[in-house]
Amino acid sequence: MMDRRAFIALVGGSMLAAPLAPEAQLAGKVARVGLLSVGATESPEQVARWRLPLALRDLGWIAGQNIVFESRFAAGYTDRLPALAAELVRLKVDVFVTVFNQETLAAKQATDSIPIVMLLGIFPVEVGLVASLARPGGNVTGTSVAPMASGKYFELLKEAVPRLMRVGVLWDPSSLSRLEYPSALESPGVEALNLGLTLVSIEVRRPNDVEGALARIVSDRPGALLVIPTGPLAPRTAELIDFAAKQRMPTIYPSRTFVDAGALMSYGYDRDELAKRAARQIDRILKGARPADLPVEQSTKIELVINLKTAKALGLTIPQTLLLRADQVIE
Repeated sequence: MMDRRAFIALVGGSMLAAPLAPEAQLAGKVARVGLLSVGATESPEQVARWRLPLALRDLGWIAGQNIVFESRFAAGYTDRLPALAAELVRLKVDVFVTVFNQETLAAKQATDSIPIVMLLGIFPVEVGLVASLARPGGNVTGTSVAPMASGKYFELLKEAVPRLMRVGVLWDPSSLSRLEYPSALESPGVEALNLGLTLVSIEVRRPNDVEGALARIVSDRPGALLVIPTGPLAPRTAELIDFAAKQRMPTIYPSRTFVDAGALMSYGYDRDELAKRAARQIDRILKGARPADLPVEQSTKIELVINLKTAKALGLTIPQTLLLRADQVIE
């Protein structure tokens, strides 16, 4: 049975330098930003991360002029993250950018001096990434997000597909730890049961597990699918979206990036807001601020996005009540 807190995760006071222009602050030096990712460069998930250069450009950091990006991708192999982090340290990047806790932990283990900015820190105090949100105290800062209740995903799927009876959950439990989620509450299966749904857990712990998981989905035929794209699933999201389309299976993801790529729905944190928050912190660090003194920001902005083109291809009529609640509808 899945631990609810583990499952739902899938998913002022600053001491700043004087506000000089980036070029003046670095005295002609080109800043190097290292991106450490468990995913793959071609995956839809990377689109959300790489909105960061656009946000930095608005602050005067122009790629190829006064800033360059070094990226290292683990292609779903989480055990490769430490070596990739060490490689970025050897390149002497000025700041790391990470998204998931597993990437941030790998970067933190590789260096205690290079600043690290995380986009989606889950329980960063409990997992040992920072001493506190107000005063991180080390080389990690960024944005912390509260895990969202898994029941919300089930509610949205049930509303979109009223006759839904069984929901598959495609996820990687090995990318989550008890340390990150210390309080075990009721299983997400209970939340599904309250909606009259049967939950089918489909686990993918290694990249070579994906094909077997897809075969099980074909065999078990759940009526809809919730995908938590961490670990080995991170670089396979384009394939998963194509698979769901061929199987005529409604899917929901925790980021709108996947809806842009063809998934039916997403419910999760606003990627633009996260990129802007990260850009502001990187800007401050490159101008001389210490991550130890930059409070970890807390994001609360969540968006619901629905792809009507996908709904039409699936033969679904999305209720007007659901469309009215959506932050964006892709037509």
